[in-house]
Amino acid sequence: MVVGVVRRITNTMSATTQPTTTATAAELSDKARDLASYLEEKAREEGGVMYVKAKFISDEVGYSAKEIGQLITQLRDADLSISIEPWSYTGATTWQISVEGSV
Repeated sequence: MVVGVVRRITNTMSATTQPTTTATAAELSDKARDLASYLEEKAREEGGVMYVKAKFISDEVGYSAKEIGQLITQLRDADLSISIEPWSYTGATTWQISVEGSV
């Protein structure tokens, strides 16, 4: 019976979550905009698509891997000229960054 109660509570909670809104570039933090610009530039240099782990770009970007991970999560939902998708996980998430129109 406890399982049934947990399911009902979970279903109730998920039904009340607020819909997410898509942020524009202007609505992002300075750090998020900087990271988006960096990722777009690097993806263009790589022919429109690149794969990246936060820990490998942290020194170049100037943010910690944790900050980059949080910012990438924000950027995934933003209305930008790049697309960001989790690609694989081996010790840390590898992100696929693609410039719109290049894939």
